[in-house]
Amino acid sequence: MRLGRLGRPGRRLVLLAAVTALLGGPVAAAAPAASAAASQGWVRCADLSPGAAEDVYLYPFGNPSHPIVLMHEAYGSVSAYMPVSVGQYTLAMRPVGAPASSPPSVSTSFMVSAGTNYTVASLGSATSRRLKVLQDQMAAPPGQALVRVIQASVKQSQVTVSVGPDTLARQLAFGSASAYQAVAAGTRTVTFRAAGGNVSMPVVLAAGSVHTIVVLDGTAGLKIDNLTDAAGSQDDPRGGAATGLGGTAPGGPGPHLAPWLATLASGLLLASAGAFGLRRSRRTATAHH
Repeated sequence: MRLGRLGRPGRRLVLLAAVTALLGGPVAAAAPAASAAASQGWVRCADLSPGAAEDVYLYPFGNPSHPIVLMHEAYGSVSAYMPVSVGQYTLAMRPVGAPASSPPSVSTSFMVSAGTNYTVASLGSATSRRLKVLQDQMAAPPGQALVRVIQASVKQSQVTVSVGPDTLARQLAFGSASAYQAVAAGTRTVTFRAAGGNVSMPVVLAAGSVHTIVVLDGTAGLKIDNLTDAAGSQDDPRGGAATGLGGTAPGGPGPHLAPWLATLASGLLLASAGAFGLRRSRRTATAHH
C-alpha cells in the first residue's frame, strides 16, 4: 500500500517502522561482525622453496578431515590472508596429487590468536624444506611505512638489504626474516647486495602501509618480490580466501556503514517529529480562529 493512501497515523507508523529498521538493522548486523573479528585470526601461506610445486593443507590441530587446500603452490607464490577461528593449526605440504592421508613432506603446528595475522613460509631447497611461522604487523606509524625482509635465496647465503638510505638487514642469512623497520613513505629504491651482485628496484610505499620484501632466486641472479601486508589501515579488509578456497560473503552492512545509516535514520525521525508538530500547530491555530 502506498503512503499516500494512508491516514496521518498510518503514515507516521510506516515512517517510524522504517526508522526503527534503519536504526536496528545495521547495529544488529555490526555486532556479529565485531564478534567474529574478536574470535578469529588470519593466515597466509608462502612457498619460498625452489623446486617442484606442492599442495598446501591447513587444518585445526588433530582434525585433518576438513582442511583448507591450496593446490600446486610454486616457488614464490603467496596466498591471500585466510580468516580462521582462534586455536591451534597444522600446516602440511605434500607433493602435487599426493593423497591427503599420505605423510607430508614438511609440516608445522602453531597457535592463531584473535586479531593477529600470520605468514607461514616454506623455506629451503626441496631436500631441506622447512616451515617458518611469522607474526605480521598491520599498522605503520603515521606518515611512514613498515618494511621487513625474508631471505629466501638458496643461491646466496647472505644479503644486505636497504631502502633508500635505510639499511633494513645487514648480512641476512638464508631462511631468516628481519624485524619490521619504519621508513619514509613514497617511491623508494630497494637494493640487495650479495656476493653474486646487486639488485635494485623501485617500490611504492604508501603512508601507513606494511610490506614484506622477499629475496628470491631468479634465472639470472636475485629477484625481488614486494608483498603488501597491509594497505594503510587496520580497518581495511584483512584478506579473503585465495582463488578456489571459497570464502564468506558479507552478511550485511559493515560496521563503518552503521553510523551513517543511524545518522540518516535519526534525521528521518526528527523530520517526522517536526512535520507532525507543525501540522498539529496549524490545526491548533485553525481551531482558535
